Parts: sequence; C-alpha cells; structure tokens
Amino acid sequence: MVDVGAKPVTRRTAQATARVTFPAEVADALHAAGYVTPKGAVLTVANIAGVMGAKATSHLIPLCHPLSLDKCAIKIRMEDNQAWIDCTVSCRGSTGVEMEALTGASVAALTLYDMCKAMSHDIVIGEIRLVRKTGGKSDIDHTDQHSG
Repeated sequence: MVDVGAKPVTRRTAQATARVTFPAEVADALHAAGYVTPKGAVLTVANIAGVMGAKATSHLIPLCHPLSLDKCAIKIRMEDNQAWIDCTVSCRGSTGVEMEALTGASVAALTLYDMCKAMSHDIVIGEIRLVRKTGGKSDIDHTDQHSG
C-alpha cells in the first residue's frame, strides 16, 4: 500500500454513478410489479448491497486502505428502461474515497442484474464512472458531463 501517513487528514468525498439498461419488457414488468421480483424488493436490496460494497472495498481491491466511512448514500432512479445509480461516500482521512464510491455503484448495479436475471440476461451494466471528488490534493468535478 502507498504510505499516506504524512498526508493531512481532511474531509474526503466522492460520487460515482452506474447505469443499468433493461430490455423494455423487463423495465415494464418491473414497474408494473412495483420493482418487486421473487427475490424481493429490487431497489431496496440493490441499495443495501451498494452500501455493503462501499464498506468492503479494501477487502475486494488489493492495496486499498481500509477506511472508516462517515457516509454512504445510494440513490437509484428509474428512467424509462434504465436505472441510474448514484453513490456518494465521505470520510475524514488521509486518502480519498473514490474507490469506495465506484465499488458501491458497481455492487448496486450487479445486484440489480442479479435480482432481475430470471427475467432476462440481456440486462447491460455500463458507464460506471467517477463524477466528483473533493478533499486531498485535488478536486475533480465531472457533473457537467453526467448524462443521468
């Protein structure tokens, strides 16, 4: 791991998004069923999985520092046949939380796929990206490029 011991402790935030595209008939069926499948409440389970994924990042990605997160918020919004996942993470620390935000969005997307795969295997997970990060040496803001 990189030695971050000399870096100042600051408030670190990161926001990542992921997009899941469903076949139109699957999106229609999900909407008609209130987003509940035989596996359960699709959006709720994906939300919880995203938070768990963000918290487990250092166990999943080699060389990531384990971080004590102050916040992890997952928002999932359906637009037509697409789910847009937004994961915002923050902590006070000496290294950034970009990987936690990206992992949270990714795990939520994978969970949507898992919850709905019995309806179709033509579900596409795409466009997982860092939207914003603050704290540390540099800030990044790609919100003007965010299409979801």
